[in-house]
Amino acid sequence: MSAEEQLERAHQFESRMRVRRTVRQFSSQAVPRELIEVALRVASRAPSGANQQPWRFVAVSAPEIKRKIRLAAEAEEKQNYERRFPQEWLDAMAALETDRHKEFLEIAPWLIVVFRIDYGIVRDAEGNERKVKHYYVQESVGIACGFLIAAFHNMGLATLTHTPSPMGFLSQVLGRPANEKPFLLLPVGFPAENAEVPDISKKPLSESAAFIE
Repeated sequence: MSAEEQLERAHQFESRMRVRRTVRQFSSQAVPRELIEVALRVASRAPSGANQQPWRFVAVSAPEIKRKIRLAAEAEEKQNYERRFPQEWLDAMAALETDRHKEFLEIAPWLIVVFRIDYGIVRDAEGNERKVKHYYVQESVGIACGFLIAAFHNMGLATLTHTPSPMGFLSQVLGRPANEKPFLLLPVGFPAENAEVPDISKKPLSESAAFIE
């Protein structure tokens, strides 16, 4: 690319990402599986420690499974809001008007559950298993999630980074093995026609970056 094309592409991408917003009000409008597959392929291109790609993306559209996830998430969130969360955290979240009710987990047409794979498992010729250490798992999966969110936004879909705590119920509902741990629950779809987002702003570059030249 020429310097001019580089700058043009940079500004185009920046303009696109500047309007990305987290959405909590989703439409039930169907999203083709092909779009989900494209986004997951993009996420899979993320860099990872020793190229071990320690992630698993479980894409859920089955209504009965989404229902189970919602009920389990709301049960944990009820405990969080009533007993676990300190008042300081509740005060910080008040401006976003969140609560324990997570109806979006059923309304959004897709839920992408991202698991981190803490260690690999290989079998020798005799069928014996051994663990393979994975490196920089948290960092690698976090980068992949960034790719994923950007990919969905680029195709006009909305997302919500949801991390109900604890998230062990996701392993149980989805039947994942012991070496996979829930990392992120990402509802995906079109925003509802009447969707609203909080009036917030991002820090200017002067506050979030430093240059040493």
